[in-house]
Amino acid sequence: MTQNIYDDPGFFHGYSQMARSIGGLDAAPEWPALQSMLPPMHGLKVVDLGCGYGWFCRWANEQGAHSVLGLDVSQKMLDQARSTTSASNIRYEHTDLERLDLPADSFDLAYSSLALHYIKDLPGLFANIHAALRPGSRFVFSIEHPIFMAPRNPGWITDAEGCKSWPVDGYQREGERVTNWLADGVIKQHRTLGTLLNTLIEAGFSIQHVNEWGPTDAQMTAHPALADERERPMMLLVAVQR
Repeated sequence: MTQNIYDDPGFFHGYSQMARSIGGLDAAPEWPALQSMLPPMHGLKVVDLGCGYGWFCRWANEQGAHSVLGLDVSQKMLDQARSTTSASNIRYEHTDLERLDLPADSFDLAYSSLALHYIKDLPGLFANIHAALRPGSRFVFSIEHPIFMAPRNPGWITDAEGCKSWPVDGYQREGERVTNWLADGVIKQHRTLGTLLNTLIEAGFSIQHVNEWGPTDAQMTAHPALADERERPMMLLVAVQR
């Protein structure tokens, strides 16, 4: 079963204070790049894997989606999503993605934002998503970049001159990483970039676009704190087709 860290009171409180939790999609700096990888929403049946507060579910509905199913392992997240959603064609379900069993040929788009690095059985999940999508449909997701996730002790190293560098040790050693982020003992699953993309190919997907996300010049001007994100990729954005 996926670790349900989001229902930890301390973690949930910390997460609720983050800009993307308060401001939604527009407060997530990678959203414009991720949005550009999505197909037109009108008439689509959409599933959001790890829907959190339901920001994407509501956006997809506003863009004309036929129906949206939001799935999450966290009851606290789902309670928040339901309390801020009024559209009748959006449905939320409590689901562990490690045990996902979607009906075949049921969706036109699968979407996931920063949830898949928690999944141990990624081949099984990708196989189920592939089967659940109709031919020609797209799966678009963001995930922590392997370079960001690989270090045993992630964090910037600052030298005597104030120059910062990111340690990339243990990159080829795939598997569990335990970090202290908002709460102690957060478990993530590190895979190399090659393993991630090949797992998608082996599931039957065709890779359409890969973005090792970094801020644009305009974003840097508006938000100077994003400068660190040009020194190493924190997120990987991927679009594949069934």
